[in-house]
Amino acid sequence: MTATMTDRSTSASPAQRLRQDAAAVRISFTWFGVRKTLTQEQRNQAAESFGAESDFLSARKKLLDTKHPAYKDVTAVRGKMLAYHKSVSLPYPEPGVRLIRRDRLDAFQHQMEDFKEELQDAVERLQQRYDELKDSARQRLGHLFSHDDYPASLEGLFAVERDFPNVEPPGYLMQLSPELFEQEKARVAGRFQEAVQMAEQAFLGEFSRLISHLTERLSGSPGGEKKVFRDSAIANLVEFFDRFKDLSVGSNQQLEEMVGRAQRLVQGVEASELRTDDKLRQQIAMQLSRVQSSLDGMLVDQPRRRIIRNNPVEEA
Repeated sequence: MTATMTDRSTSASPAQRLRQDAAAVRISFTWFGVRKTLTQEQRNQAAESFGAESDFLSARKKLLDTKHPAYKDVTAVRGKMLAYHKSVSLPYPEPGVRLIRRDRLDAFQHQMEDFKEELQDAVERLQQRYDELKDSARQRLGHLFSHDDYPASLEGLFAVERDFPNVEPPGYLMQLSPELFEQEKARVAGRFQEAVQMAEQAFLGEFSRLISHLTERLSGSPGGEKKVFRDSAIANLVEFFDRFKDLSVGSNQQLEEMVGRAQRLVQGVEASELRTDDKLRQQIAMQLSRVQSSLDGMLVDQPRRRIIRNNPVEEA
């Protein structure tokens, strides 16, 4: 049986279990900027055409066609990396940092290496169309086009890196100042407590959205007509169950019970059955609506998370 974060010690608090079993991981991107602010002279010209003052005008030009299939392939890989990073980890109250189970680090490393190769292949294909994209930009930008805006090659301009920042108090601090070391221990403990709250709120919000969407799809319209029901409405919920079981630190018994209840309701149910069996459809819709009512009450009772303002850097 696969171990979860709640298995190691039932006496430890959720924050302590999370701290024992998780490692901090961060991914960051190097990304060629495809938009550039107009020069002062260009802003002056644009402002003049509108009868405006240039200091009150902000304008940028697009260097590459971001809708081109070759460019979209590159950004799609980035999207997959971010989605994967989020799916296997929990939030942490530092920008860009998330917590991943330590026994999943090898799998994470292998998957990120695969993504890096996929990104490299996509960038190579984009490079092959680079001259074509610049020619298109020259035609579309007119006098705003400048060769100086374009590097000779895209090599090294699209990349991803990962690191594992230390979120624990540094050991040397104990020698330098035991008092400061204890203060750092307390601060880190508070961070992990906040991480537990963030994870709980994230799970609760996602679960509520999935249940609400499925219930809405199962319920008939006011005219009695069936609504479009796609397989993903069930598949996304089943995927959530698996991720919740894998990553939950057992911080909210009521949420655990609601997830288990919903899982039992849809267990073994196929989307095709719900499309054809009106009785089953109505039965599950009614039971899920009760789950949704309980979740709505939990959302109202959720405390607002303290906002961290120590570091204004945005997550990639």
